[in-house]
Amino acid sequence: MSTFASTLDLADRLSLDEQEELSATLRRRVAEKRREELISAVKEARAEFATGKIKAASPSAIMKMIKA
Repeated sequence: MSTFASTLDLADRLSLDEQEELSATLRRRVAEKRREELISAVKEARAEFATGKIKAASPSAIMKMIKA
């Protein structure tokens, strides 16, 4: 059985209150990891901008690049 399936089986054994708390805890942890990823991406982009690897662009120019 996979770790994920085992984890779900263990969660099923928790009381409803414990399952809700587990769910809330996981949501908070995922949100924190997403924030950390975003902070890292912003730092990387700022460093690239500072070294001239990327240049500033208007929102319309960015949308044109995305659609191309």
